[in-house]
Amino acid sequence: MYERKTPLDLSCGIRITMCVIGAKWKPCLIDMLRQGAKRPNEIHKSIPEATPRVLNQQLKELEEHGVIGKIIYPELPPRSEYFLTEVGKDILPILDMIDDWGENHREHFAQFADK
Repeated sequence: MYERKTPLDLSCGIRITMCVIGAKWKPCLIDMLRQGAKRPNEIHKSIPEATPRVLNQQLKELEEHGVIGKIIYPELPPRSEYFLTEVGKDILPILDMIDDWGENHREHFAQFADK
């Protein structure tokens, strides 16, 4: 299991936020779960360009931070679902602002995409 080599810097809100959502797929995972609980297989199919290992690691980190929760149903075969917690729902306006900024500046960054 991964253990943090440096302690989390709690002196800056930006650092805390980036620790929680600052990975390639974490914002996508949070956004995906806004539509409701998803099974791991559904999540993996929705982001095929990400490896299952990376997605599982980022889901685990989001769960450890209390942004998402995981329900494991006691049945055979085992079934589990991820869902947003209240802390996760509080992040949605931030993701909406990030999305709006990206949409508003798409043309600016399109010129760099071809290089």
